[in-house]
Amino acid sequence: MTTQPKTRWAWTLSTFFGAGYLKPGPGTYGSIFAVLLWYGAANLFTPSRTTLALATALAAILITLFGIPASTITARESSRKDPGFVVIDEVAGQLFALILATPDWHHAALDLFLFRLFDIWKPWPIRRLEALPTGTGIMLDDVAAGLLALLTGLLLSYLRHHLLHF
Repeated sequence: MTTQPKTRWAWTLSTFFGAGYLKPGPGTYGSIFAVLLWYGAANLFTPSRTTLALATALAAILITLFGIPASTITARESSRKDPGFVVIDEVAGQLFALILATPDWHHAALDLFLFRLFDIWKPWPIRRLEALPTGTGIMLDDVAAGLLALLTGLLLSYLRHHLLHF
């Protein structure tokens, strides 16, 4: 019995350096690792809020652009439409959710919760993005979940500061 060789760079990136093999809930691990890396970098380098937002957006976009071909290759080589061990989509989506967050645990935890909620629930039109071909569908539904988490976080922050005064 012969097995198809794996494209090492694609499997390494798409599983986010093996995080996708952790059980249970590999997608949650991918999201947590993204938050930890973002939080660590933000607090190690202490950039301005604008620089942090731009760097987070750039990282999210680059991970998405590289994640599409990586997840396409991994899906094809594993003969699965959307393998559960592919978590680069959660990493990208989580970073989109964090674009405007302040580097504290309150915002990081809220954005993690919101992203995972929308990633699992997949409200319209997020679910429709899964139907896109291979890596594009794998990645873009999580990007949309991240953007919805970002907007929801902004709305909650506005309500908290302007209407609830706490």
